[in-house]
Amino acid sequence: MPARSHRTAPLGSAILGEPAEPIRRQRIRIQTLLTFSLIGTHLVGALIVAALINVVIPGPSVLTSDFLVITAILAPVYVVSAVVVGSVLGTRATLRRLRWALENRPPTPQEQRIALRMPWRTTLQQGALWFIGLILFTVGFGVIDPQTIPKVALTITLAGVTVCGFAYMFTDFALRPIAARALEVGTPRRPRLAGTTGRVMLAWALGSAVPVVGLLFIAVFSFIRPVTSTRLAITILAIGGLGLLTGSLLMFLTIRSTIAPIESVRAGMQRIASGDFDTAVVVYDGTELGQLQTGFNRMAEGLREREKLRDVFGRHVGREVAAAALANPGVLGGEERDVAVLFVDIVGSTALAASRPPTEVVALLNRFFAVVVEEVHAAEGFVNKFEGDAALAIFGAPVALDNAAGSALGAARRMARRLRSCADVRSGSHRGGGAARAHLHQPPGGTHPQVPRRGAGGGVRPAVSPRAESPGASARNDRAG
Repeated sequence: MPARSHRTAPLGSAILGEPAEPIRRQRIRIQTLLTFSLIGTHLVGALIVAALINVVIPGPSVLTSDFLVITAILAPVYVVSAVVVGSVLGTRATLRRLRWALENRPPTPQEQRIALRMPWRTTLQQGALWFIGLILFTVGFGVIDPQTIPKVALTITLAGVTVCGFAYMFTDFALRPIAARALEVGTPRRPRLAGTTGRVMLAWALGSAVPVVGLLFIAVFSFIRPVTSTRLAITILAIGGLGLLTGSLLMFLTIRSTIAPIESVRAGMQRIASGDFDTAVVVYDGTELGQLQTGFNRMAEGLREREKLRDVFGRHVGREVAAAALANPGVLGGEERDVAVLFVDIVGSTALAASRPPTEVVALLNRFFAVVVEEVHAAEGFVNKFEGDAALAIFGAPVALDNAAGSALGAARRMARRLRSCADVRSGSHRGGGAARAHLHQPPGGTHPQVPRRGAGGGVRPAVSPRAESPGASARNDRAG
């Protein structure tokens, strides 16, 4: 089985697996992705805070014995506790709220709303842990040295906001299989929160606005507590470089989450263009992009229905006839055509049915009609009707032919040659048939012309029975007409 790329994976990434995979495997996959992504985000955020407070941000140094209790005991304990609570226990709590998916049942409307808002709920939980850390460490450092309050509060605030942005993006990615299950019951009327616009603005705010705000605060503090130009340059370079790194990563994640649904629709359109009308995309985005995916599935469903009708229509009247009827619907009141009509049946079919098992008779009729249909379609005619062991074919309508009679006679001759080589038909009975010219009225649409047959008295009656006349009778009818 070929490996899936992010362009062909149903959920936008091969890491997320298949929507129809076993529930237990899906739960393990989601819990693993969510737990490790949150752990990594918190640890990286804590390391960045430590580096900024101790090295980059101007202000009193906290690497002294006065702050040893905080830096050596309180900080490690709280970081580990927050990681465990936010990542491990938080992930379990999130999955408990999504129990309907683990029970493999459709969600209620309330459960659907909870599932689609779960990335924001999880993000707020992570933000609450950073807010607690902000209060705890600001007060702890401030009690020892009040001059450390500005840089500690600023650093933890900006880092916590950025970590929450990454937590949202990672959670939204890991919970795509759950979102897909929730959206199977229907797309919400209103996109979740601010939709795609809000997602892009969030990436801009966290990747660009937060570092700029940090630099502005540092500039203001430099007037209150002057620093050397070297220290100020180091601060600007560090925060600017960190902003470029986090901003580019956040924008990449945002662009991928925006492009993935569009790529799934594009891949679906390519499959439809190649003739695969049984295609559908997995709807896993609750924003306007999810509405785009839903619209594509509705379009594909309509195309499947139309293709099915076209196929049934083509099987009934022939591909060429169906194409002509669809391309030229005709005028009101229909039109008149000169056509050739071919009748063919199995003479002695009553005795044949009485002397053979039903299954054998059906198999023989299927082989007989297969030859009839193939030769009629090869001559650009179509079988107007079947009745028992007989068939009626028309040449010249709805598809106009330069020599309808010649096409009918040619089809009859080829049909006779092939049927003579069919041993069971030849041994069981013989075939009867005839060809005649007629003038018919074709209704609008050109799909079911009324075929009149000229009798010996010159009258015209509808050919409601497809029983064939002998060649002699056909000739007499032509002369009588």
